[in-house]
Amino acid sequence: MNGFNRTLIGLWLVCVGFLLLGSVSAAADPSATAVMKETTERLLAELESQRAVLERNPDRIYDLVDQILVPHFDFRRITRAAVGRRHWRKASSDQRLALTQGFQQMLIRTYAKALLNYSGQEIRYLSETPGRRKSTVVVSSEVREPGAGLIPIDYKLHNKGGKWKVYDVQIDNVSLVLNYRSSFGAQIRRKGIDGLIRSLGKMNAKGTK
Repeated sequence: MNGFNRTLIGLWLVCVGFLLLGSVSAAADPSATAVMKETTERLLAELESQRAVLERNPDRIYDLVDQILVPHFDFRRITRAAVGRRHWRKASSDQRLALTQGFQQMLIRTYAKALLNYSGQEIRYLSETPGRRKSTVVVSSEVREPGAGLIPIDYKLHNKGGKWKVYDVQIDNVSLVLNYRSSFGAQIRRKGIDGLIRSLGKMNAKGTK
């Protein structure tokens, strides 16, 4: 599977997996499981109740993603990993904010579109293990997608301010977030950090048309 296809599949599986992430436990925060289950139930209920509306106006899905899923992702950490430590250190605070906002908007739009295609695909959680760093966990799972067999996925979460936040997902042991690093790095080398910010802005503007 090449990086481009893995990225597209991975973005879609993030949505599917997060929908069913209610089985996550969290030693650092006993209330995390309840929070995740509540998030899952709320999102599935909203998808079901608004299905007719979403079919007429698919753009409404962005509001659901923004309200229900976004609070459970650490987009600053995701962006920092995708941009790379060296480039992130060179970026000003304003540039870091612009990068985070641009990448977040791009991912939200991708997640939202994928979410419209959710139809109860089977997912099985295998284990949860402590992460390499304090207050992190790795949740291993498998998703059965028709025509693709079992796809192994590891969700990485960290406890931030008493709440679990998704900061990376690995598909077949390849980081979804880091798949962007080579393309982002190439753009920064050619056009600088501001060039990458402009590119993200153009992609997001195109996506709204």
